Parts: sequence; structure tokens; C-alpha cells
Amino acid sequence: MSRFKIYQENSSDVTVVSNLFIDEYMKDANDAQLKIYLYLLRVMSAGRSTSVSDIADQFNHTEKDVIRALRYWEKKNLLTLEYDNAKSLSGIQLLDIARRPENDAVLLAPLVQLPSKQETPQENPAFSKPAYSLDDLKEFKNNEETSQILFVAEQYIGKPLSPSEIKTILFFTDKLHFSEDLIDYLIQYCVGKGKKDFRYIEKVAISWAEEGITTPGQAAKAAVKYDKTVYDTMKALGKSGTPTKAEADYALKWVKTYGFTKDIILEACRRTVMATDKHRFEYADSILNSWHQKQVHHKSDIKALDEAYTQSRTLSSKPQSTGAGQFNQFMHNDYDFDALEKEILSN
Repeated sequence: MSRFKIYQENSSDVTVVSNLFIDEYMKDANDAQLKIYLYLLRVMSAGRSTSVSDIADQFNHTEKDVIRALRYWEKKNLLTLEYDNAKSLSGIQLLDIARRPENDAVLLAPLVQLPSKQETPQENPAFSKPAYSLDDLKEFKNNEETSQILFVAEQYIGKPLSPSEIKTILFFTDKLHFSEDLIDYLIQYCVGKGKKDFRYIEKVAISWAEEGITTPGQAAKAAVKYDKTVYDTMKALGKSGTPTKAEADYALKWVKTYGFTKDIILEACRRTVMATDKHRFEYADSILNSWHQKQVHHKSDIKALDEAYTQSRTLSSKPQSTGAGQFNQFMHNDYDFDALEKEILSN
């Protein structure tokens, strides 16, 4: 395995750690993730080479632990893992935390092999980004049709594009075969979600290509699938996979039409899961519709409804049961799930 030394123009016996890293990122990272990120900074500042196995030995971790930590920081957009055509890790790019434009990134370039084949990222070879050369980049930039795409992208991103970002747009046209209109819509869509990082934009582009999306209209119809609200709701209701249009419509209605916050929606989902394993979106919708009609705005409003219901039950002439009965009373409140299920099945 070949090893490369990391050089720095001005070397000093100091490792600089961003205050933003300490304030924003350190609290959520585990011990291994923190050690490995700080060690990368140390290796870079010392101009030394390293490898996955070296890092594992340094901290008595497994190589899988090291790779998991590297991928964690990649998801946090603090570094970029680069792979060669053989899917082997070929470099690590430490990104500027404060700004994170790729052209300001510091390249940490220990060439290391991943410990085993199953540790390489599972990518569709048809949608993997080639290693474009500087000549490829120059030819692309000088193309008259390209200049309009790059101009539009810079307007959305709000800054000149770095060579790496231009290569990503080249990838969209060359490998993914995206039209100028689709690239325009792609960047506009991501920026509209507050995502200007090109790694995020590239992931969305690949997901669209995998689904066979070729026009802005198709992308607009599929965009709902990437709304985090929909996936959070799916998970809360015990569902996995891609949401159907009906399921996505329910989840978005609860946010956009009813105006409910995430905690209220998740509370309705929790009660639904405890009450039934069938027609969960319909059940959750009945709960949230009831809360909407009763002008619930905070979880404290739900508590007040629960207490009012319990008090009305106590004052009624119906006998009170214990055990499972009390549990069902709490879960049902004023939602008659048996009647609702009969209504759903009859439709």
C-alpha cells in the first residue's frame, strides 16, 4: 500500500481546532468520532501520512470503526471522502467549517485501501462520477451552451463556482444526461430547501437519475418524496420504503393545511401505533383532524383535551374499568377507532 506525506507551507507544532466545531459539532459526536477527526487535523498540520489501519492502531479501534467515523463526518459536511476508479479510498478533503466552499478546502491526502470490499460505498456504476481532468474541465467551461448553465448556477448559489463544483455540473450533463432546464430546476430546488452544498445537490441528482427523471415536471412530482416531514411521519407510523402519493399527501396536509408542528404530529402517530396496526394514516388523520377542529396549537392543548375527556368519563354513569380498559380509554379519548375502522372498510 503506497503512502503519501502531507505537506504544509508553514509548519508549526500546533493543531488548530475551529471554535465552531467545539460549539456546534463536538456535542453530538461520540468518543471515536471526536478522536479520529482531531487526529486528522493533527496529521494534516504535521505533514504526515496515515492510513485507516494506522488510525485504528492509534486508538485501538477496528478499521470498521474508523470508516464509520469518517463517514459520520462526511455526512456532517466536515470532510469529503474521495475514491478512485477501483472504489478505494484515495483522499480525504477537510472542509472549512465556517464557509465550506470546496475551493477553500484543505486536502488531506493519505492514500489508503478500504479494509474489505463490503466497506466500499454501494454505488450504481452507471451514475458514478468520473475523475475529470483539467482538460475536460477547460473544454466544458469554454462550451457556449455550458456558460449559461454555469451562470445560472452561480446566481442560485450566490458565488463563483469552484473547479470541483463545475466538474459536478459537467457530471450532470455528461453522465446523467440532464438537460439545461433540469439542471436549472435541480439547483433551484436544492437552494430552495436551504441546501447549497454541491455534495447534497449531487445526491439529489443521482436519486433523480435512478428514478428515470428527465424533465423538471417529473422532478416536481417526485420532489415530495424528499420532504423530510414525509419520511419522519412514515417512520413514526412504523412504515418503511418510499411513501405512496396518498401517504405523502396526508403527511404534508398535517403540516401545510393544519399547521401542526412536528411534536404534535408525532404524538398523533404514537397514539395511532398503540391503537391499531391497520390503516394508520387514516387513523392518524382522524386524530389530527379532531385536534385541528378543536384548535390545538401546542402539546399542552392536547393534555387539556385529555383531562377534559377523562373528567367527562368520570362524571358519566358508565362503569370505570381498570387495566387494559384504562389503557384503551387513554388511547381512544374521543376517537372511536372501531367505528372508524368499519367506515374505512366499508368505503
